[in-house]
Amino acid sequence: MDFTLEVIPLPVSDIDRARDFYRDKVGFHVDIDQEVMPGMRIVQLTPPGSGCSIALGDSIWDLTKGETVPEPGSYQGLQLCVADIKAAYAELRERGLEVSEPVQYSPDDGATFMYFKDPDGNGWSIQEYRRRAAQPLHAVLSEQAAESE
Repeated sequence: MDFTLEVIPLPVSDIDRARDFYRDKVGFHVDIDQEVMPGMRIVQLTPPGSGCSIALGDSIWDLTKGETVPEPGSYQGLQLCVADIKAAYAELRERGLEVSEPVQYSPDDGATFMYFKDPDGNGWSIQEYRRRAAQPLHAVLSEQAAESE
């Protein structure tokens, strides 16, 4: 049985502000923006080319069991991957996103990063993984699935 990671709930203080930020500044697609059940609005956004989305909601944490509700801005280390970090940097800056300059920690593929925070302070990194230009993740996963059959 496959278990796919497809949605990550993200704690934010203002759903509309967060939706606008991720849509307009980061370039995520708005998949859902509606009241999915009485009193529960969900906004689900997906980065271009990704199989995983983020979900913003005013009552989303009510569905999870446990005593801890994450505070807006408490998520750190969320990560996006791109094939060309310089092009991604230029595109994000053009949209008005305050993103750090790319930092190359070594010449190895996967060792260059840049960083940004959303309006609540949730922290993101963007990793350059040049291999994705020739081998998109969906193609790699399809090959692996075919080999395991």
